[in-house]
Amino acid sequence: ISTGFPIKLLFKSRSTETKNASKSQCTIVGFIGLKILFQNYYYLYQNFVYLLIQIIAMSFLADNIRYLRNELGFSQQKVADDLLITRGRYAKYEDAASEPPLEILLRLSRYYHISIDLLLSVDLRKISLKEIIELPDNRIVLPITVDSRGRNRIEIIPHKATMGYLTGYSDPEYIESLQNITLPFLGVGTYRAFPVEGDSMPPHKDGTYIVGRYVESLDDLKLNKTYMWITRNEGITYKRLSAIEKNAVELSADNSLYEHYMLLKHDILEVWEFACSIATEEFSKEDFELDNQVILRMLAELKKDVVELKGK
Repeated sequence: ISTGFPIKLLFKSRSTETKNASKSQCTIVGFIGLKILFQNYYYLYQNFVYLLIQIIAMSFLADNIRYLRNELGFSQQKVADDLLITRGRYAKYEDAASEPPLEILLRLSRYYHISIDLLLSVDLRKISLKEIIELPDNRIVLPITVDSRGRNRIEIIPHKATMGYLTGYSDPEYIESLQNITLPFLGVGTYRAFPVEGDSMPPHKDGTYIVGRYVESLDDLKLNKTYMWITRNEGITYKRLSAIEKNAVELSADNSLYEHYMLLKHDILEVWEFACSIATEEFSKEDFELDNQVILRMLAELKKDVVELKGK
């Protein structure tokens, strides 16, 4: 009306000249609307799937860590203390009432020696602990340090920090904080140096360091070889492998005064095969004299006889 055109003429003009354009505009607007609607539904679907996966994963995690703790016979308080968190916080993870952050998830994986993938995606209650450890998908990342050329360095576990290694053995920051050396003559492999304590493995004296090569699988163990055993309950010990059974291994000391004992496979965290030793004290003649070994054997037999007499 304001333009001066009659209403009828204006309507007629718009109907004839803009008819096709209007249809095109409606088509474009409709397509854009459908695209936006589809994108919104797609994002909503993605979020729903992600949330569902998260809920399932947390449910698996809660059931799995409760199962693993019960299998090991540990209390919630012990596990919480070992993980450096409160019991109440750990209990929430077992009840699926709280989602652990990545740092705690890594600690749980290292503590139970089960990969994060298995903790979050498999119902471990249907599998025995021995079978879980031997699963091909159960691979725990072994942190190492390298030099400027990318070659592995040998981390040294000091005497005063042997207990700390049991909780930090899979922590990259802890491993990086250790002193390290290189021994080029050892060849290819991942090595670590552990201190020997006591006199159970002569001629290695208290204070000697055993440099071990990392054993990838328990299937690679060889009878009568010596290994550095990293265990949940026994700590770090250097012993000879005497026998391999279905669920355990038999360990023995070279000093006959010490008796053989069984070590459950699910208690084993790491195994390092003897590669070389570093003595911090000079050997004496007495360390290699046959008479001393004979005397030790006689004392061991005498000890055994005394135990038998007490039993009667």
